[in-house]
Amino acid sequence: MNKSFGAMSIAQLSVLIQGGAADPVDVAEAVFESIASHADKAVFTTLLESRAMEEARAASKRLREGRSLGLLDGIPIAWKDLFDIEGLATTAGSVVLAGDAPASQDAAVVGLLRQAGMVAVGRTNMSEFAFSGLGVNPHYGTPVNPRGTDLPRIPGGSSSGAGVAVAAGLVPVAMGTDTGGSVRIPAAFNGIVGYKATHGRHAMAGVYPLAKSLDSLGPLCRSVRDAVWIDAAMRGLTAPAVIERPLQGLELLVPENVVFDGAEPGVVAAFEAALDRLQLAGAQVSRAVIPAFDEIFDLMTRYGPLVTAEAFALHHERLAGPAADRMDRRVVMRTRLGAKTTLPDYLRILEARSRLIADVERLVGARLIAFPTVAHVAPPIGPLEQDDELFFATNNKTLRNTALGNFLDWCGVSIPCGTGVSGMPVGLLLSATARRDEALLGTAVAAEPVIRGDFV
Repeated sequence: MNKSFGAMSIAQLSVLIQGGAADPVDVAEAVFESIASHADKAVFTTLLESRAMEEARAASKRLREGRSLGLLDGIPIAWKDLFDIEGLATTAGSVVLAGDAPASQDAAVVGLLRQAGMVAVGRTNMSEFAFSGLGVNPHYGTPVNPRGTDLPRIPGGSSSGAGVAVAAGLVPVAMGTDTGGSVRIPAAFNGIVGYKATHGRHAMAGVYPLAKSLDSLGPLCRSVRDAVWIDAAMRGLTAPAVIERPLQGLELLVPENVVFDGAEPGVVAAFEAALDRLQLAGAQVSRAVIPAFDEIFDLMTRYGPLVTAEAFALHHERLAGPAADRMDRRVVMRTRLGAKTTLPDYLRILEARSRLIADVERLVGARLIAFPTVAHVAPPIGPLEQDDELFFATNNKTLRNTALGNFLDWCGVSIPCGTGVSGMPVGLLLSATARRDEALLGTAVAAEPVIRGDFV
C-alpha cells in the first residue's frame, strides 16, 4: 500500500476494513509499529496497547461474523490526555495529577466511540491543563510540528499531540478539546482538519475541564467527512444526519476588524486565494465590521478573560500550595491573573456575553463566517521556550481569532487553504452561530476541496 494505515483518512481505512482488505488487528499492530519507530517521543503520554489489541480483536471477530458496528468499526483513535480512560489517572498534561486515583470508567464520549467499534491506541500530549494555544509542555516534552522542514516549530495547543499524531500519519483521527482554539489551532498549524462543536453538543462527563462555560470537544482528522462521522458517533448516532450543501448561493461573511490585525502576508494571501476559489464555485462573499469583536477585547481589558477567571476558580487551591512549584511557570502565571476578576466582574462578563451572542446572531443570520484560523504560521519552538514575554505575546496572538468563536458560542471547522512562510500550512476557519453544526459541516464537506486547492 502507498500509505500506512495511520496516514489514511477514516473513509479510506474504513473501505479497506469493511471490505476485508485490512484486518483491525493488523491495522492496530501497524499503528503501534509506526508510533514506536517515530522519532518524536513527545506525541503520546500513554500507549494503550493491551486495550487496543483487545478492541481490535473484537472488531475483527465481528467483521468475520458479518456483525460490523458500522463505518468506524476497527478504526484507531487517540485521545487527548483530558479524557478519562478506565484504570488510568487523567493527568491533563501535568505531573501534579499523576498520583490521582485511576478513573473508574471511560469518559462518556470515549465509551460512545468504543461502542461504535473504534480502537483506543493511546493518550496524546497537550499544553498543561489545556491552558495555552502553543502546545509547549516542559514535563512531557513538546511535540514537533511535522510540517516544519527548516527548524523545530510548535504544534499548536492545547491539543498538541493530537494534531501531530494525525499530521505525522500515526493515527487517522485524534480527539481534542477546544476552549479558546485548542482543536482549530493545531489543525491549522499542522495542515489537517479540526472541528470544534457548539458548546454542549457532546457529553462532557469524564473530561477534565478548563473553563466550563467555554469547553467543547472535537476531532482532528484528515477530512471534513471524517469529522462528520466522528461527530455522529460522539452523539450516539448510527449514521450522520449531515447533508452536503451546495456552494452555489452560499453566503459568507468576512469580518473586517480584529482577525487580520498583524496577519502575516502569506496567511492573508492563502486565505484570499481560497476565498477567490469559493467565489468561482458560486459562493457570495460580503465583508463587514463585527462590532462585538472589539467589545469582547474591551471586556477582557476591563474585567479579565472569562477563561482565565474560570481556570483560576478551578485551580486556586492548587496554585496556593506546593503543587504550583511543579507546574509550568507560564501556566501558573497566566492562571493567577484570574484572581483579579471579582465575582461582580465575572457576572458582568456573563451578562455581556449573552447580549453579544444575541447581537451577533442577528447580524450574521444564516451566513457562515470565514477568516484565517490563526494570523500566522507555526513559529519556532526555541525562542518561545527561552523568552516568557515572547511566549505570552505569541500565545495571545495565536488564540485571538479562534477565541472569538468560543466566547460567541460558535461552531467551527479549520480547513487547510495553502501555505505561508517556510511552506508552513495556513488554515481557513469556517464558523457558524450556535447549534448550526449540521449546516456548517454540510457546507464544509462541499467546500473542502475548493478551499484546499492544491494543498495536500
